[in-house]
Amino acid sequence: MVNQNSTEKPTDKVQNGWHGCLNLIYANRSGATQIIRNEMQAPLKVQRPFYPEGKEVCHSVILHTAGGVVGGDRLSSNFHLQPNAKALITTAAASKIYRSTGLESQQNIDIQLDTGANLEWLPQETIVFDGAIYRQNLRVELAPKASILLWEITRFGRTARGEKFLSGQWRSHTEIWQQNRPLWIDRQLLAGGEKMLESPHGLAGKPVVATLAWVGEPISTELLEKVRALRSEATIYPGNSTAGVTRIPNGLLCRYRGGSTAAARDWFAGIWELLRLSFSQRPCCLPRVWVK
Repeated sequence: MVNQNSTEKPTDKVQNGWHGCLNLIYANRSGATQIIRNEMQAPLKVQRPFYPEGKEVCHSVILHTAGGVVGGDRLSSNFHLQPNAKALITTAAASKIYRSTGLESQQNIDIQLDTGANLEWLPQETIVFDGAIYRQNLRVELAPKASILLWEITRFGRTARGEKFLSGQWRSHTEIWQQNRPLWIDRQLLAGGEKMLESPHGLAGKPVVATLAWVGEPISTELLEKVRALRSEATIYPGNSTAGVTRIPNGLLCRYRGGSTAAARDWFAGIWELLRLSFSQRPCCLPRVWVK
């Protein structure tokens, strides 16, 4: 019998913003992945586990009950997958980073994957409002024979309303380590209104940037070419966007720059499908919260 510890701590809304926390531990029990520890502090919560593709892969949906992130907020998430556990974690909706009056908001995610574990960290897009000051840090400790697929899709400004990212600051810092050795480190910094927003060497006037990384096993030349072929399919990769695919040690790195978060996610979903079929011999299963 699985002993699940699920507690929700009292809301901690301090003067300088929310201090939310989410700690999840997943374990493989006779071929079924289950959440055996669940600690939550508002505004972060997790829905009950879903198993749309069988008990081997646990689907989890994270909720941000405050609706958006404001200056001074501190959000921390810790995900630990014990040996041979398999999980897909996404978010219930797009993350909104609101204009700040001067305080920085921050999200920290720490992931530990034990031997044979596999995590698909596939959050919905982040919308960074004009004037937001935001830092996101993600660190992964990857055991041998463990693997992770993660992506990040970011829109700068509410472009549907004609808003541009003219002030504020966005930082992103991602690290993946294995046995005290860095496998991939990615640092990005963008200040609102700077020339990099319009430069062809930066965003080239495009409001959406996205990164997908797969780390855990080497990518074959055949699979690499299949991923690159997806770029030329108009339904996934529309015009006026640019993308790149790079093979890295024990993995794959894909970048998107364009005008559509939906196009970025569609392209990434195609890559995800190829990776799953290659390494897990099963098709991808879209989280139900993605279906509008």
